[in-house]
Amino acid sequence: MKADKQKLDRLLKTARGQIDGILKMIEDDRYCVEIANQIIATEAILHKANREVLHAHIDVCLKEAIDSGNAEEKLQEIRGIIDRLTK
Repeated sequence: MKADKQKLDRLLKTARGQIDGILKMIEDDRYCVEIANQIIATEAILHKANREVLHAHIDVCLKEAIDSGNAEEKLQEIRGIIDRLTK
């Protein structure tokens, strides 16, 4: 994996903390809209983490595959990810 591991670690730990907070909100019978807003915030962090991983994949793995003349497999992987992200 070629993404910035410290940045990803920070993002994912933040998301984990938010999920723990959401679970506590549910236990405490907090207002539904407050819970929904926290879920949206957590999703945003996870999307940002995924974007970091994908950018690194394009910048390093795809570039290496292009340089070696074997880009088709990496392009197929990216197409698959785009399909899953846009469902």
